[in-house]
Amino acid sequence: MKILRYTDTDWKQTLTSLNRRAEASDAVREVVSGVIREVRTRGDEALVEFTQRFDGADLTPESLRVSGEDLEAAWQAAAPDLRKALEAAHRNVFAFSRRSMRQDWQGKNEQGAEVGEVYHAFERVGCYVPGGSAPLVSTAIMTVTLAAAAGVPEIVVCTPCGRDGTVNPGLLAALRLAGATEVYRVGGAQAIAAMAYGTASIRPVAKIVGPGNSYVVEAKRQCLGAVSIDLLPGPSEVMILADASGDARFIAADILAQAEHGKDSQAGFVTDSPALLEAVAGEVEAQCQSLSRQEQLRPVLEKGVFLILAASLEEGAQLVNAYAPEHLSLITTREAEILPLIRTAGAIFLGNHSPVAVGDFLAGPSHTLPTGGAGKSFPGLTVDMFQRRTSIIRLSRESCALSEPIVRAFAEVEGLDAHGRSVSIRAQG
Repeated sequence: MKILRYTDTDWKQTLTSLNRRAEASDAVREVVSGVIREVRTRGDEALVEFTQRFDGADLTPESLRVSGEDLEAAWQAAAPDLRKALEAAHRNVFAFSRRSMRQDWQGKNEQGAEVGEVYHAFERVGCYVPGGSAPLVSTAIMTVTLAAAAGVPEIVVCTPCGRDGTVNPGLLAALRLAGATEVYRVGGAQAIAAMAYGTASIRPVAKIVGPGNSYVVEAKRQCLGAVSIDLLPGPSEVMILADASGDARFIAADILAQAEHGKDSQAGFVTDSPALLEAVAGEVEAQCQSLSRQEQLRPVLEKGVFLILAASLEEGAQLVNAYAPEHLSLITTREAEILPLIRTAGAIFLGNHSPVAVGDFLAGPSHTLPTGGAGKSFPGLTVDMFQRRTSIIRLSRESCALSEPIVRAFAEVEGLDAHGRSVSIRAQG
């Protein structure tokens, strides 16, 4: 673990290094560009080839899709405890989403014109669910459920398969419960390209949502325009900002929970308490010994975990805003003062007894959140991202007449006399 202090001579350099932007490397951009090009030109043939190359599975175009019978069988075969957990999470996420949906509205402007907005669910969306070292069953709940709550009729899911061509049955059970209407054994940048541009087996969608590795995130970026996207959620991360009231055991547990994602995951701890800094460092080492995913944990602890001693919590809040963490745990007796200073976190967990893992699995808001500094520009996934907004305008003859001189003034300065006449001809009778 890296330990950094505000008294260090390179403190300003530390602050600069934490100010991130979500940008892919040139190598990732080049690989993704090639994958998208191949899928656009060769369709299913490219999907099958890439699935063999990256996942080791021998599929055919006909076997790319998971059947409805397989989804139902996975649900029926799921252990009772898993089904209860999935149902509890689904209820919370669905209820939270329904409460936060945008509603149609109508009113009048100053000239008496009727104005308003109506919201329609997208007809067809794609949800990406990562595979890898652990089946992200929770991501099925945290993406597909929102689409279903919004009323999307066609919900497409792409997820990597194993070498034997199968998808984790727990994940299939979650997808069945959440409301997926199509599931495909396709992962990586090729899955994003397939959903964006379509192949013989996978019809294109209007919007793609969901987290993924750096290649998936870059593919979403490169396909923007051909398709709408939600945000840029890559490898998971957490930052914890705490004063002396923080419990070192709980903080260390959150750091390790983050680190067990492995690969490019990051966990940062910022405090103004030297004693708490030392206690957390000791707890991380002690608790790590008893955890099972040592292969994933150790590389992250060496390269992706950093502990920072700041001069004050206010300075710590500046570090948080520069880093723009996916998850922020805020633990302080001065919550009313510090919380308003946080501007860029994807989700904020307040107090010693609010573990990030509850947000990952159960609380209600989606755990699909911006990472890599993208929180400066993107919010987390919300149900309204599955809705398309349309504005409605109706003018009477009277409101048209009141609008005419204002429109005429704009038309004159912009040299668009036909615009002005289209209003004047109505206002005059």
